[in-house]
Amino acid sequence: MSYRIAIDIGGTFTDYVAMNEETGELIVTKASSTPKNFADGVLEAVKKGGVALEEAAYIVHGSTIVINALTERKGARTALITTMGFRDVLEIGRANRTDLYNYYYTKPRAFVPRMHRFEVEERLNKDGEVIIPLDEEGVRKIALKCRQEQIEAVAVCLIHSYANSIHEERIKEILQEELPGVEISISSEVIKEWREYERTNTTVFNAYVKPAASKYLDALKSRMKEQGLKVEPYAMQSNGGTATFEMIKINPINMIESGPVGGVIGANEIGKILKEKNIITFDIGGTTAKTSLIHNNEIRITTDYKLENTPIYAGYPVKAPVVDIIEIGAGGGSIAWIDSVGNLKVGPESAGADPGPACYDRGGMQPTLTDANMIAGRIDPVRFLGGRFKVNIQKSYEAIKKISDYYRISVEEAARGIIRIANNNMMHALKLVSVRKGYDPRNFIMVAMGGNGAIHSPALGRELKVKKIVIPRHPAVFSAWGMLMTDSRQDFIQTRITKVCKENMADVNEIYNEMIEKAVKLYTDFGFRRQDLFVVKSADIRYIGQEHAVRAAVPSDELTEKDIDVIRHNFETLHEQYYAFKLPEAPIEFVNFSITAFGKVKKSEIKPFRISGKPEDAMRGRNIVDYDEDGKLEVPVYIREKLGTDSTIKGPAIIEEETSVTVLYPDQKLHVDDYGNLIIEEA
Repeated sequence: MSYRIAIDIGGTFTDYVAMNEETGELIVTKASSTPKNFADGVLEAVKKGGVALEEAAYIVHGSTIVINALTERKGARTALITTMGFRDVLEIGRANRTDLYNYYYTKPRAFVPRMHRFEVEERLNKDGEVIIPLDEEGVRKIALKCRQEQIEAVAVCLIHSYANSIHEERIKEILQEELPGVEISISSEVIKEWREYERTNTTVFNAYVKPAASKYLDALKSRMKEQGLKVEPYAMQSNGGTATFEMIKINPINMIESGPVGGVIGANEIGKILKEKNIITFDIGGTTAKTSLIHNNEIRITTDYKLENTPIYAGYPVKAPVVDIIEIGAGGGSIAWIDSVGNLKVGPESAGADPGPACYDRGGMQPTLTDANMIAGRIDPVRFLGGRFKVNIQKSYEAIKKISDYYRISVEEAARGIIRIANNNMMHALKLVSVRKGYDPRNFIMVAMGGNGAIHSPALGRELKVKKIVIPRHPAVFSAWGMLMTDSRQDFIQTRITKVCKENMADVNEIYNEMIEKAVKLYTDFGFRRQDLFVVKSADIRYIGQEHAVRAAVPSDELTEKDIDVIRHNFETLHEQYYAFKLPEAPIEFVNFSITAFGKVKKSEIKPFRISGKPEDAMRGRNIVDYDEDGKLEVPVYIREKLGTDSTIKGPAIIEEETSVTVLYPDQKLHVDDYGNLIIEEA
């Protein structure tokens, strides 16, 4: 037998899914994440899964190694080489203030200290024409300083190198001669897009994480090979596609949001089999809540990602293609705390995997959302994680008593308050991806996932008034399952300001063809066949005179004058949705040309999954559950694995499974579809 395996590292648990290629049978399990060495948690999950690695026909891995290196400031000792006069671009950043009236506001601190930022004599103009030749001797002097400073990685970002990479490529050649063993990242290989601050910071980040990412991927691959793995392992990228370990080592920044995107891919596949084109994904794990919006089965990709961005902190821009996900610190491990003026808060700090929520009885003393759900009766401490993980609910009471004593209320009331505040935080994120971007949630379904997604989504979905809420099979490992449903993907972007008109169509086709040739070469160099590749075109377009652009689809064939109306229609439809107006007579221009190159990977078919059994056969008892404004109710508790296909349940009720719990409210009903999904609608 052969299996397709996906492993996703989360803040608390490492999820494992193995799919039998012949039968479609799923093997799922979880292991505790191991922050000191994530590879240990990965291999422990493999061990618990019980499938020998020599039986793996395909393996894909979602890793937090990149984002952890950045957030924990544990990357390489990095230097920056840039054009004379631009040494301080990281320090200057952008002039906009995220928190206008904060007298104590501080700008983000550059990842490369000024003493390790070097200038070299050279200059290109905006069209890529050489104005000042490269001072190669100056580059060698900089290399000497880097060697003296024991630099481990070098980022190179020159002005206008997105238009012509000749100087950056020569610097890379010199540095490889002078600094053997030092990782080199040049901006023209990371992203060929304008805006110097964002491009420089992205290149620095790529250099900063490159040694750690390469070391981790090499070590994990080696250990898996030792255990019998015969195929090349793949890594999940932030753009919703995969790449081999060797491909991802070139630009590891493309893994900055590696794990969460698998859930978005999986939700889109669920939407397709349910014939639903509009989907809001809702993923609540142990550390964070993540949400994304899919319109017409198209997953939104952005290059405006920001690390550590908050309403009061600008964060760091990353110009790498990332699935448009909003993430907040609201998961099962999120800690409830009281601020300096007496307000109850939940998150963003999390108890994580170690020590975890108080009920884990591993020494954690802080009250968390999981502890609150335990006290509210939503999670059965005896059945938690299938009964294999023993929890101590008394520890939950002791932890939350600190909150209840402060407000002079009962522990149960304090737990209810924690849940309510966490739900408010999550609702804010859900509205950011939908209502705030011009979408009506009533036209969408919600696909809930993560260990805590099914607990909170029924309440949030009914408040948001989505059409229906879908709880897929094995929701706690759904992001890992989603990784098995994606192709290999690489995004290419080229800034070139070009008016949209018939006179420029030949130039536009030349730009796209050059990008496609580069994509084909990259894939074929790593063993893909040409017939397994396909390309999708898009472009960032704006009205001439505007500052910012809108990304719109571009016809895939060779462009002609007839395609201009199509391009304009695609652009103006999105512009009107985002900004509530369009200017039909105003000229438009391309800003960034984009292609997405896919390498087809064999994927398993999603097959119907029928179970025989009646709801009464699946009922295991009754529990008292706190439903907030609906009060405490005695409700039936069902075992999901025993719920037969086409079973219907009216709320209130609890549906338990090994790694998750679904909370059905009094005004809701649930039925089991042909694929084993739980479909929740208004009663």
